[in-house]
Amino acid sequence: MLFIGLTGSIATGKSTVSSILSSPPHSLPIIDADVIARKVVEPGTDGYNSIVKHFGSDILVPASDSMPENGVDGKGRPLNRPALGKRVFGDSEERKKDRGILNGIVHPAVRRETYKAILRHYISGHWAVVLDVPLLFESGWDRLSGVVMVVAVKDAEVQMKRLMERDPHLSAEDAQNRVLSQTDVRLKARRCEARGKGKGVVVWNDGSREELKANVDACLQEIRKSSPPWWNWLCLLFPPLGVAAGTWVYWQNIRINREWQELELKEKARL
Repeated sequence: MLFIGLTGSIATGKSTVSSILSSPPHSLPIIDADVIARKVVEPGTDGYNSIVKHFGSDILVPASDSMPENGVDGKGRPLNRPALGKRVFGDSEERKKDRGILNGIVHPAVRRETYKAILRHYISGHWAVVLDVPLLFESGWDRLSGVVMVVAVKDAEVQMKRLMERDPHLSAEDAQNRVLSQTDVRLKARRCEARGKGKGVVVWNDGSREELKANVDACLQEIRKSSPPWWNWLCLLFPPLGVAAGTWVYWQNIRINREWQELELKEKARL
């Protein structure tokens, strides 16, 4: 089974691409890290308890007539995501530290749930599964991906405009902080292209949805050629072969990442 690592940045259209991939004629299963991340911090979970312990009750939805002090089910009030966002989005040292702590709580729990979902889709016989992960490179999921797909925009102003249209409650400063809290999507696109033909695909999304869908369809057609149905059935019927293929992909990706790091060091040395 082929792992397609899907990533991008905030307001670049990754969710739209995910929707296209999950709809006919592609109908690919999507493992959405954002959905899982929300699940693992629901009231009563270990993740929720750890977050409240570190950040305090100020990042919870305020108690009210409709929201009891201990939550509607007695497990605690839900996280107030805008309030939590103000604590972790931004490029100051304090924000970076809090963001690192939050990621350290959420990422391991997300990883466990993702492995479970991968196993379910593998047993179901799907030829590919999409790992929809905003921090694909940062969290190391690219090492498991046979193909990485980055949804990007060439114009940073387009990204900011879309974000503020999507989330009108954000101020210009808040929107900028959210964009700055993630790796520049243009850099992600360069890293994706550096993986080489057949291993990295960049979907540019500066145009209309129709243009985006045409780009995605064309990309997936090329990806399908490199992962024919007979190969996936063979890996399913003979698990040791599937494990060997996965190990080979993992080793190749480690080599690709090492080459990218060396390239980054050379570019920094020129500055």
